[in-house]
Amino acid sequence: MKPADVFIAVLVAVIWGLAFVASRIALDELSPALMTALRFGIAAVPCLFVAKPKVSWSLLAAISFTLFLGQFLAQAYGIAHGVPVGLTSVLVQSQALFTIAFAVIAFGEWPTPVQMLGIAIAAIGLLMICATVGYDFSVGAFAVLMVSPISFAIGNLLLRRARGVPMFDLFAWLCLTAAIPLFALALASDGPAPTLHALTHMSLTGLACMLALGAISTSIAYWLWGRLLRDYPAAQVVPFALLVPFVGSAASSVVFSEKFGALRLAGMVTVVGGIAVMLLSKRSRAVPVIVE
Repeated sequence: MKPADVFIAVLVAVIWGLAFVASRIALDELSPALMTALRFGIAAVPCLFVAKPKVSWSLLAAISFTLFLGQFLAQAYGIAHGVPVGLTSVLVQSQALFTIAFAVIAFGEWPTPVQMLGIAIAAIGLLMICATVGYDFSVGAFAVLMVSPISFAIGNLLLRRARGVPMFDLFAWLCLTAAIPLFALALASDGPAPTLHALTHMSLTGLACMLALGAISTSIAYWLWGRLLRDYPAAQVVPFALLVPFVGSAASSVVFSEKFGALRLAGMVTVVGGIAVMLLSKRSRAVPVIVE
């Protein structure tokens, strides 16, 4: 890869890692549904200038509701209910494990022995993390959070059916398709008056976080990532995603003074190690190309 493109790949990973911190700050002012809706509402602004890509509404909705709505709503709920930001950034990346598993079911794409080793390592790490659940956050919050990587994995596989369309246009319309039901959910769950109050009384810090999440982390970072995947083999680009949980964990430890017990920290490192084995194996078709 060209040095400039290596820099871009690292930059995107840093942006996505810091997005977990921005989400946590925004959730101090907004409900999970409203925060997620506003994120995709901002990211959907390009729909005013780009036409809907040539994919069916049913496919657009299926991808959007899994890759975006399901993934990020579950993620926001988990963070809002006490799951540490650093831990969340690691657990979301376990989608690589689920993507490979679902690819076996959907496409008969059996993992290589090296990928099987990576799956086993990541699974051990998840079990280690599960052993720490219930002390500083609830089992329920952890269970909802795990919907995020599962939805992520399903969306990754559905995304394969939208080949041959401009990625920037597709992601803009995916954001719009997710934003509409999310705003409806926020109105229904929070109430019209509280929703309006939260939007009109947002602090400058909250607004900055939402602009960063919607415009930078979602629109710009996804576009840059897609450009890299267009110009280079996925095997060269995807491993940079391994930086995301490290950035997220490091940033959360600085901003929120998060500390992890020995077992949880070992589990987090084990999960990332297993993902690294999966991503760096020769066969990468079943491995996702989108990260945060």
